[in-house]
Amino acid sequence: MKINETRPVRNTTAQRRNPASAASAYASSSDLGGAAPTDSASVMGIPEPELTPKVRQAIMTLMQEVESLRAEVERVNSRLAHMERLADEDTLVPIPNRRAFVREMGRVISYNDRYDTVSSLVYFDLNNFKAINDEFGHATGDAALLHVAGALSDNLRESDMLGRLGGDEFGVILSHTDADQALVKGRQLAQAIMATPVEHGAAKFTISASYGITTFKKGQSAQEAMEAADRAMYAQKNALKKPALKAAKQQ
Repeated sequence: MKINETRPVRNTTAQRRNPASAASAYASSSDLGGAAPTDSASVMGIPEPELTPKVRQAIMTLMQEVESLRAEVERVNSRLAHMERLADEDTLVPIPNRRAFVREMGRVISYNDRYDTVSSLVYFDLNNFKAINDEFGHATGDAALLHVAGALSDNLRESDMLGRLGGDEFGVILSHTDADQALVKGRQLAQAIMATPVEHGAAKFTISASYGITTFKKGQSAQEAMEAADRAMYAQKNALKKPALKAAKQQ
């Protein structure tokens, strides 16, 4: 009797990748507000028996939409931050404008009131700036403003704040600085403005600035502090004009 040789039967069913595993891997790479499941038998808490092709497709679509929305939110936030910076920066000189400066001054005054500290404001006004524009043109006047902003910025601490208040006027907030210290610093800053000449095209000249200081007081508004420093600045400017007028009359 002939006995036929028996051979093991080959498993003809091809092994397929569990689609739940792929979905689970995608979920684990997305921050969906909680830990994504790593068990291939479930996706986002849904048992494998319930993961029909339509359910899996719906989950994948939702994940993609979440990622798309997250990217869009990041783009919007970045754009808003950029617009806020533009709104707070002077259009000519790369320093804070009056709006941002006054807001910061209000914050510093509130901080001083709360923690019983002292800070001061120095108000600068360029001398004979209109004559510069008239003689050399507005482009040279703009170069002079940039020169002044650079000279002031280079001589301030990181804790201080420089801003353009409008036209040829600049303000400096000196944190943790009393009146005597502010007077000394104001003089140093005025000297820094004059230390090097403004050069633009064929024009070369030295520019000077008058300044006034005030120390922030309890309960004072930012506008009141600005007006006090402005009055002090004009007092100095008028004091400088008197000798020049007297000399002119004697000639």
